[in-house]
Amino acid sequence: MNEPQIIQWLDEDGADRSARWRSENGAAPPRRVVIADDTTKADDAYRLACEGTALLWRGDFQNARQLLQAMTRRADRTPRRADRRKRKGETPSQVQAFHLHRQAQAQRARTLGMVLIPVEAGHKISLRRAPDVEQACVEAHGQADEPYVTSLRELQGLIGAHEWRKKGVPIPALDGDRIHPHYGVFSPVRGEYVDLVAAAPLPSGSLAFDIGTGTGVLAAVLARRGVARVVGTDQDERALACARENVNRLGLADQVDVIKADLFPPGRAPLVVCNPPWVPARPSSPLEYAVYDPDSQMLRGFLNGLAEHLEPGGEGWLILSDLAEHLGLRTRAELLDAFETADLRVLDRMDIKPRHPRAMDSSDPLYEARAAEVTSLWRLGTR
Repeated sequence: MNEPQIIQWLDEDGADRSARWRSENGAAPPRRVVIADDTTKADDAYRLACEGTALLWRGDFQNARQLLQAMTRRADRTPRRADRRKRKGETPSQVQAFHLHRQAQAQRARTLGMVLIPVEAGHKISLRRAPDVEQACVEAHGQADEPYVTSLRELQGLIGAHEWRKKGVPIPALDGDRIHPHYGVFSPVRGEYVDLVAAAPLPSGSLAFDIGTGTGVLAAVLARRGVARVVGTDQDERALACARENVNRLGLADQVDVIKADLFPPGRAPLVVCNPPWVPARPSSPLEYAVYDPDSQMLRGFLNGLAEHLEPGGEGWLILSDLAEHLGLRTRAELLDAFETADLRVLDRMDIKPRHPRAMDSSDPLYEARAAEVTSLWRLGTR
């Protein structure tokens, strides 16, 4: 087990202070820390943050939120490298635009992560007008028996995830019943892939495997469609807890088993379903593993192991966005070659266009690729 990281600073009296550093994104504790309060101006805070100096907040909590909003506006006004290239008459390729966008996102996250909040044992915040964040923090981190320091931006993410977990996401394929995502588990707010699984013809109603079950939404859809037994697998403890909670909440515990496994459970099934991360790039934080799949490891692992886990005549359903193809990160030929290498053949393909707002946002740096994106359910069989 890794030793807790420590953040150090000088308090208002010049005395050395330290506390545990907590970062879900895996960021190292800032080396330079200054005290900030209600008198700190947004321009000064933004300049310090850009230089790598963190601001440990001592003032009113709501004023810290306003400061972060002001810093966000300044960060979003900063010309992107891609925009500067356009002004010079240079048009980056889609893959260049993607990498520039990722670099800009990472720099923005680092800068805005420099506003820090001290948290006491029990996830209590003693700042004026601070909200009660105990339950949100317990859901993400468990109990805390010692003080720590975390970024305000990350803390806001915990609070937002807690609200999503409370109210849930309505799923039309479940007759409007809700899936309640936990912190760190990919939320089914993009419902295209769920709709595909709800519409594809079932090869059998006896057994299905749901590989990388996440919230358990696809396992639940298959169970509601009448599959007698569904086995959902995942390696992430948060996902396992989330899927089990959703299955129980929906009254499907007698049909759906959720187990910890690296991709496949033991045995074979007439239907094996997988919705892997769709962008073959390295995630910059643990929360991005649902979207970014370095070197297409999960995709290739699913394809290469599928044949030995399918019953004769069975089908593997691969649900995959083609965004990577439009970004120049993977070609359609490479995907088809991966099918062939795994001794798989395409039985059919169902397509759906994305409905998320960024697909219609022409100001998005990746708009050209997002506007062309299609999510497909590939029905695969053995050769």
